[in-house]
Amino acid sequence: MADMPCDTLLAIDIGGTKILGALVDGRTVYDSVQIATPGSGDPRVWIEELLEKGMAWQGCFGRVGAAVTGIVQAGKWSALNPKTLTIPPDYPLVETLSELTGKPALAANDAQAAAWGEYLFGAGKGTQACVFLTLSTGIGGGVIVNGRLLEGMAGHFGQFRGDVADDTPLESGATGRWMAEAAREAGYDLDARGVFEAAGKGAAWADAIIALSAKRIATLCANIQLGLAPQKIIIGGSIGLAPGFIERMGRLLEDLPPLQRPTLVPARLGGQAGIVGIADLAASAGKRTINQREDGYE
Repeated sequence: MADMPCDTLLAIDIGGTKILGALVDGRTVYDSVQIATPGSGDPRVWIEELLEKGMAWQGCFGRVGAAVTGIVQAGKWSALNPKTLTIPPDYPLVETLSELTGKPALAANDAQAAAWGEYLFGAGKGTQACVFLTLSTGIGGGVIVNGRLLEGMAGHFGQFRGDVADDTPLESGATGRWMAEAAREAGYDLDARGVFEAAGKGAAWADAIIALSAKRIATLCANIQLGLAPQKIIIGGSIGLAPGFIERMGRLLEDLPPLQRPTLVPARLGGQAGIVGIADLAASAGKRTINQREDGYE
């Protein structure tokens, strides 16, 4: 690692199922470590475990950025959907990162960071307006308009409701955890991956679960197209990139008028979108404000 550029960053992506850490410079990822995300607990412990596994990173980065599921405001992290991840409210994430690494830190929503990564280096490159949707344990998203990443609550599509009186978010009836729950109701103790595998072997009950998920998310994509008119909707995540899932959604959208029909494309950066995106945001922290606080400044 001695040959790495001096402006290398440590990027951390904390999702509902895994925590990924890597040294990043631009689009290049030099080293990575991954651990499982506990369903709840103290994020400090998780970060300490990741840093312990990445001992070789010491002295190799000048800044740190963290992309996390949920909301980050003024450097503090809160969960949106406890079914995806439970953490203490207003957790001082930026402060904890700086304390543990001894470096300036920045944090942002993971799907927004991934949207920025895909826009700069992946499937959104060359566009001026695109939306990123990650379909995995839950649903995350990010929005680029006129080459600018929208901040704050923008892109939290998984929290959409079908009815004002219904307090169940869309992601609780369309993605990973819901698929596992639906499988159990059908008498099968399987996770989302198992549901896809069962469908691939011809199990009608599994195909029905996937079909309903695809229908609900395709409807979401149609509504996004009407509301934001992106040039592309970039689909990522383990469910979004499962074989045939994007194509299934596309068939459901075929009858829409051309101007209302979204262009669905697979994400190109895979699991690296978030760390590449947050690394660029952290590197540009002095030039760009993304609703975070760094080193005591707004």
